[in-house]
Amino acid sequence: MRLREEDVRQGVSAEPHAPAGGGLPAKVGGFFVKTLTIVELEVRKLRHDFTELFTRAVQPVLWLVLFGGVFARAQLIPTGGLPYLDFLTPGILGQSALFVSIFYGVSVIWERDLGITNKFLVSPTPRAALVLGKALSAGVRSLSQAVIIYAVALLLGVKLSWNPLAILGVLAAVVLGAALFATFSLIIACLVKTRERFMGIGQLLTMPLFFASNAIYPVGLMPEWLRFVSRVNPLSYEVDALRALMLQDGVSTFGLTTDFAVLLLTTVLLVLIGAYLYPRVVL
Repeated sequence: MRLREEDVRQGVSAEPHAPAGGGLPAKVGGFFVKTLTIVELEVRKLRHDFTELFTRAVQPVLWLVLFGGVFARAQLIPTGGLPYLDFLTPGILGQSALFVSIFYGVSVIWERDLGITNKFLVSPTPRAALVLGKALSAGVRSLSQAVIIYAVALLLGVKLSWNPLAILGVLAAVVLGAALFATFSLIIACLVKTRERFMGIGQLLTMPLFFASNAIYPVGLMPEWLRFVSRVNPLSYEVDALRALMLQDGVSTFGLTTDFAVLLLTTVLLVLIGAYLYPRVVL
């Protein structure tokens, strides 16, 4: 979680300024360059604790091997002709991205306590670029979970699609989903401001988001009120896209266009809210 102060100084000082003039294209280009600088600065933390990627993979692997193995054998959940392990695998990938990103906001509280947030706020980087950069870095971290889950699913005999375009779509859905929940996490961190309250709220939200989605059972099995909740739960759209793209016989319930539109628009909205609230974390 901790980022050394020398890394922050290097990242901020190395951050390129948008060229003077040039109009809107230059400003947009400068915004994305600064966003990628923040992504690189955040991902650089893995250099100090690379084992984090593997320890986070333990839980989704257990879900696939134990939970998936038991329920596949019991055949208690109708999945529309898909083997239950095939049905479950995209849901566990979505869950893994959620678990990586939902506690990401605690790093903002650490940075505030270490005085790093003030350095970010006095830099020329737009607040939206700071928030988006942190969100995308959570997405980059989640890609390692995708590699591990693909490997475990292959060993378990899940019928995966190896179409290159489908794999690119999976990576895009994982990054978008993780960025969405990381931004949501950052907003919570800006509001509660203490690690203890943040961790309590994060734990409170994680399992309801997971169980009120289509990750481990079809929406059709839910009571009416829970179906409504699942329809407004972004995780349902991420898992729906993953299920259509990861599996040979995968089908999207909502449509891939709808899935990616919901993920993208929700992420943009949360980034704007996070950019407005981010300075409040130091107050």
